[in-house]
Formats: sequence, C-alpha cells, structure tokens
Amino acid sequence: MSAPKVELQDAVHDKEGKMVVLRHDVDELAWNALKIAQLEHELGVRATYYFRVVKQSNVPEVIRQIVALGHEVGYHYEDLALAKGDEMTAILSFKENLDYFRTYYPVKSVCMHGSSTSQYDNRLLWKEHSLSEFGLVGEPYLSVDFEKVFYLTDTGYAWDGGKFATRDMVESHFGLKFHTTQQIVECVENGRFPQQALILAHTLWTDSFVQWNWLHFREFVRNRVKLMAKNNKFVAKLYGRLVGAYWKN
Repeated sequence: MSAPKVELQDAVHDKEGKMVVLRHDVDELAWNALKIAQLEHELGVRATYYFRVVKQSNVPEVIRQIVALGHEVGYHYEDLALAKGDEMTAILSFKENLDYFRTYYPVKSVCMHGSSTSQYDNRLLWKEHSLSEFGLVGEPYLSVDFEKVFYLTDTGYAWDGGKFATRDMVESHFGLKFHTTQQIVECVENGRFPQQALILAHTLWTDSFVQWNWLHFREFVRNRVKLMAKNNKFVAKLYGRLVGAYWKN
C-alpha cells in the first residue's frame, strides 16, 4: 500500500513559500459544493472536488459547472467497500467509475471515501495495484508526506472531530489543534500556521440557516452513535443498516 510521496514544495508557492492544497469531498449535498466552488472562483481560489458515485454526490450538472469554473475534479472511490472486499470486482468497478468521471475532467488524482460502516478500508485496493496503472499521480492518504505537510480536516463536522473519525486521520507532528474557524484565522494571521498544508472541507458548509441547524443536529447525533458503534456490535450493525439505506435512497 505504498506510493511515491508527493513533494508539495515542487508545486506553485506564493512569494513567501507558503502553500495550501484545498480539497473538498462531495459525500453528499452536491449543490452545496457548487456554491462553494462559485465563491472560491470569485476569490481566485482553485480547489479539488472529489465526487462519489452515489446520487447524492454524482450530479452531472454540478460536476460540469464546477469544471467550468476551473476547479479540479477527482474520484472519491469506495469500490472495495461496495464490493464487500472482493478485490477483482472492486478494481473493475474502480476503472469503470474512473472512466465515467473522466468524461467530465481528465482525472489525475483519487481519494478514498472512509466508508466508516464497512470493515473494508478502500485504500487496500492499492495493495496489489498501483495508481500509475490508471494514469493517476496521487491519492492524498498515500501520496503526501504528512511529516512535512499539515493536515486539517472538518471530519465529524468539526475541526477537532478526530475522535469521531474512522479512517480520515493521519499522524500529525505539528502539535496544532483547532476548534473554531476563527482560531485557524488567528493562527494564520499570527504567522504560526504551517508553511505547507492540505485542508479538507466537506460540503456540509451551508448558507441556509435551516439546513445548518439540521446538519448540526444530525452530525451531533451521528458522531455519538459512531462512538457507541466502536464498542457495541448491535449499535454498529443497526447504524450500518441505516447508513446503507440512506445512500440507496
């Protein structure tokens, strides 16, 4: 499951040598992703949007508009989990889905979906295969040296939601922890933010007051259930069925 590490210092930097790779996982709420992409475009920011194959994420019109705005699109793969660990089925599914997303954009990077209710880690797809087989240059969890690159994620609907994460985590050596966005802003303004960073922001961010409150409540409950599921097989099984039903609707 090894891959060549991507040296971010080889990419474009500002005049002070600082760099941020901005990534959005479009797990669901695809139209929210488009709003974020439009705002970033207005600010002159280019980001990478990883789309899943489920209908909550895979909305053709959204993908086309995000590409038109100049953003990068990648495949948020979960083939091994969907194939229940069948490697042959998973790799064939991966190729088919990658080819599909390449009808919108010349995809060069992919990123695993955590599939928290599955026993299968989608990254294990690369145990017997390589990214280069598919003309890919990177997978964030396999291709970035996180000893040099600071990783900041809003998984768990919080900047410090690591305890709720199942697979969206890396070993950090930077000793930084944030709870609010304002704390991140202050860290940047004070010059303490790392020179190189990869930031993951999901598409649960919203400008709708009603949707924000609903998502806040939903994620609060979901995070507590995920914690319970780690030590309770009955809760884990029930939670898995509910999640599976949601993505099939």
